[in-house]
Amino acid sequence: MQKRAPAMVEHAVLSNNDELSLSCSRETIGNAYCGRTGYGVDNDDSGNEFVFNIEPDLIIDPHSVKIGRVIGDGPYSIVYEGLYNSEPVAVKIIQPTRTSAVSAECKERFQREVTLQSKVKHENIVKLIGAVVEPTMIIITELMSAGTLQKYLWSIRPRTLDPKLSINFALDISRVMEYLHANGIIHRDLKPSNLLLTEDNKKIKLADFGLAREEISGEMTSEAGTYRWMAPELFSIDPLSIAAKKQYDHKVDVYSFSIVLWELLTNRTPFKGRSNVMVAYATAKKIRPSLEDIPKDLVPLLQSCWAEDPNSRPEFMEITDSLSNFQGMFSTEVKPPKMAETEHPKSDMKGDSAGNHTVLSKHTEEKVKRRRKSSPSFLRCFDDCCLSH
Repeated sequence: MQKRAPAMVEHAVLSNNDELSLSCSRETIGNAYCGRTGYGVDNDDSGNEFVFNIEPDLIIDPHSVKIGRVIGDGPYSIVYEGLYNSEPVAVKIIQPTRTSAVSAECKERFQREVTLQSKVKHENIVKLIGAVVEPTMIIITELMSAGTLQKYLWSIRPRTLDPKLSINFALDISRVMEYLHANGIIHRDLKPSNLLLTEDNKKIKLADFGLAREEISGEMTSEAGTYRWMAPELFSIDPLSIAAKKQYDHKVDVYSFSIVLWELLTNRTPFKGRSNVMVAYATAKKIRPSLEDIPKDLVPLLQSCWAEDPNSRPEFMEITDSLSNFQGMFSTEVKPPKMAETEHPKSDMKGDSAGNHTVLSKHTEEKVKRRRKSSPSFLRCFDDCCLSH
């Protein structure tokens, strides 16, 4: 008999009574924060009013957060290493840096990300600590110091993972996706840069719920996700209007999983050398990555997971069963290969999606520095802190 995925837990209560501490001008940030409730009405620069509706227990005083070095970057946010009440955390700062300069659409997505991540509790999901909405929008989570699966795979190239370790990682992902789908949540951006490793490099946790949403029976936003991992039903060969919607369901995550599984087994870039447009075209034309180096017993699973027809793709409960059976073929414990201290290869994946956080290259570091120069004065204080740690 199949075990049902555990139900979601209620919101965890976070303490807001700790002494304020920030290793820069407390007055500057305090003035920017003064008089705010941390949630409520906010007017963006276009004059649109947005009412935040985030549980008060999730709101964190920004003075209690210290930030250090940059560990990730995306089109709409920068992720820092940080401290919250002396505990290591990851600090995701939404761009633009002033809440009032952020569009109502992005505020709604931020709110949805915080709310969804606060509701889920699973050993393979990065734990949410809390959020800040003023003077800038910030999400604070547990710190996964080993970094992303993408970074790890890059570091061991041209080697591949031991097959058993690949299956162990795949099982971690399948089980957490089974849990999300059992609770009516679609992630919509499953990819190696949103999968984080524990310090021993033996366990994976899912991160970045920026594109996640509760599944509905009607139409949802099309072309949500990252091109190389997006299911064909999310694409349209014909031009679509901005924010166009299409009919699809949770099986888009199963397709994304198939591409991640292929990467775990081959340690190669899917659709390498193709632009986003060419990836979309290839996927829509039923072109898939090569199965040449895939263990023959896993080929049927991969083919079913990336099937053109979403109804032909298995549920994650079935995927977990298949992988568990395959895992039984291995008897010895494996040690993860050590990461090489080398710069990651030049990626052609940059900018594929709004949620794309990657290990910083020199180009990205320069971009972050330019953002700092254009930051308003109260956030430059945050950035100065980064330089001093």
